[in-house]
Amino acid sequence: MQITRRNFLKFSAVAGSALAFGGLGFDLKPTVARAQLLKLQEAKETTSICCYCSVGCGLLIHTAQSGPDKDRAINIEGDPDHPINEGSLCAKGASLLQLVENENRISKVLYRAPNSDKFEERSWDWALDRIARNVKDARDLTFIEKNAMGQVVNRTNGIAHTGSAALDNEECWYLSSLMRCLGLVYIEHQARI
Repeated sequence: MQITRRNFLKFSAVAGSALAFGGLGFDLKPTVARAQLLKLQEAKETTSICCYCSVGCGLLIHTAQSGPDKDRAINIEGDPDHPINEGSLCAKGASLLQLVENENRISKVLYRAPNSDKFEERSWDWALDRIARNVKDARDLTFIEKNAMGQVVNRTNGIAHTGSAALDNEECWYLSSLMRCLGLVYIEHQARI
């Protein structure tokens, strides 16, 4: 087919008309928005705080109450009533649903013995006992009852602790009290790092 000036103008007029009038009455944005709301209509809404940094952005977590996804998170978004983020989330906060509902997330204890090249699956009871034993051994090995001047100090320099930004003030207080009871001197928090 040879393109002439007349054929080009005809084709341009037909294409322009199709673009101008073809979309009338076919706006799917409200339909898509309504479909998303239907998914959340039966869900339980819970407020929480983002776990990524020490800012403390508020979240709304929707969990399904029936069906195959019962008691699983189906949507996580920013809390518009929260004074810190007012509904907005950073890129990490916006990806929280992928952190929670990820089939590749490790949910079992994996232990790699010293000088081993593979991980072994262990029970949670074994892991907690092992952690407690290692903390006790490190504390006993490095515990200092009196300093060089004979003053009672009751501390250990062999263990340090770093807190988490996902903890609230009360949890931080309990955790720092526990660490001080163990005799730790090096206590830090993620918000200051």
